[in-house]
Amino acid sequence: MRILIVEDDLDLSRQLSEALKDAGYAVDVANDGEEGHFLGDTEPYDAVVLDLGLPVIDGISILQKWRADGKKFPVIILTARDQWSEKVSGFDAGADDYLTKPFHTEELLARLRALVRRAAGHTTDTIDIGGLMVDNRSARAFVDGSPIKLTSHEFRLLSYMAMHVGRVISRTELVEHIYDQDFDRDSNTIEVFVGRLRRKIGVDRIETVRGLGYRLLDPSKDLEQAEED
Repeated sequence: MRILIVEDDLDLSRQLSEALKDAGYAVDVANDGEEGHFLGDTEPYDAVVLDLGLPVIDGISILQKWRADGKKFPVIILTARDQWSEKVSGFDAGADDYLTKPFHTEELLARLRALVRRAAGHTTDTIDIGGLMVDNRSARAFVDGSPIKLTSHEFRLLSYMAMHVGRVISRTELVEHIYDQDFDRDSNTIEVFVGRLRRKIGVDRIETVRGLGYRLLDPSKDLEQAEED
């Protein structure tokens, strides 16, 4: 999952970036409104953390522009404690949630997880796919109850596919959602990661759809379909 942080406080943006990376996210950071708007307008994010008091372009204007341009990614806004009117303006502009400064990083992480999973149609942080369990809260995965060891990129790939289980996902989409902007993006590495995942979760769980991409399968759904047929 890929997150954009738009925050002009350099210390806070660095702290948030480190915390999100530790939690398994790919993270991009913008320190002014102009750069933040550009990144949100040109890159596909799974969620955005947006401060409202930004230089060059304020957060409300950025959010209004994104929504007017059809950008649907979830946005959580950061507001000053005494600026309740900013919260109202933020929601009116299209925000999905807000946090009042100062806040605990753990709360931000919990709210982001909730936004991302709701956007993907899930109700909990844990996704159970026929014995494969992906826990986005702890950034861990299990097969039949036994933990499996994954690198950060392997987990990002598995988590994204689990969020969209059953859907064919192109290599390009996977690259855009598991790497941050500064990473040397090579779609060929996706094939390597998929190969590693197959060895760890089962070779039959990830289907290659020639010319289109990959699909994470749910064996229980396939069994239900077979029984119906």
